[in-house]
Amino acid sequence: MTTDTAHRVDGAAHADGTGAWAVLLPGGRYEAERLVHHDTLELTGLADADRPRPGDRVAVLADEPPRLVALGRVAAASGQEREDPEDPLSDRGEAPLVVAYTRRAFDEPVPAEAVALDGPLTALDPTVFRELADKLGPPPQRRSWLVSLDLPIEAASPAEAVRLFWAYVQELGPRELPAFVSPSGDELAMQAFVLGAEANQDPEEDD
Repeated sequence: MTTDTAHRVDGAAHADGTGAWAVLLPGGRYEAERLVHHDTLELTGLADADRPRPGDRVAVLADEPPRLVALGRVAAASGQEREDPEDPLSDRGEAPLVVAYTRRAFDEPVPAEAVALDGPLTALDPTVFRELADKLGPPPQRRSWLVSLDLPIEAASPAEAVRLFWAYVQELGPRELPAFVSPSGDELAMQAFVLGAEANQDPEEDD
């Protein structure tokens, strides 16, 4: 027996916050989400019918090949209906689907070929969702890292140098500027990252 607030998907009713879904990232969105940390994922261009409810669990997938890159829960939209120029699927006046991340695996996604996707949004059996989540295993232990960005800048004063620094950072961003990261207390283990991946910065090693 279902209540007045139950939501029926693929023949199975569920109350708010108990559904499970798979969301397929649009082309190019995986790289954007991997480059910069976001607390939420906003998607537009989804059908109005059978939309997830706040609290529903979400498995975020990337395609070609299908792989699980994050887990989250549906959050209530802000109520602002707008057109996003960075999202080609955006329609003016459409409320986005907002997913609050609970676990990220963008750097080490796990295979998800067994999931039968039905477009950008697919209702999942809770058992399938749990199997996907279990593939991620326990979250890795967090630790402190030192991250730096060094730019040689010619300027007439320290203040001007700082302004130019931030101008270059905004213009070039993580797609062109190498960031250097090392565990705290182990600067000799420093690595350079560009486009969210380790990048060799020694031209002699390329020869």
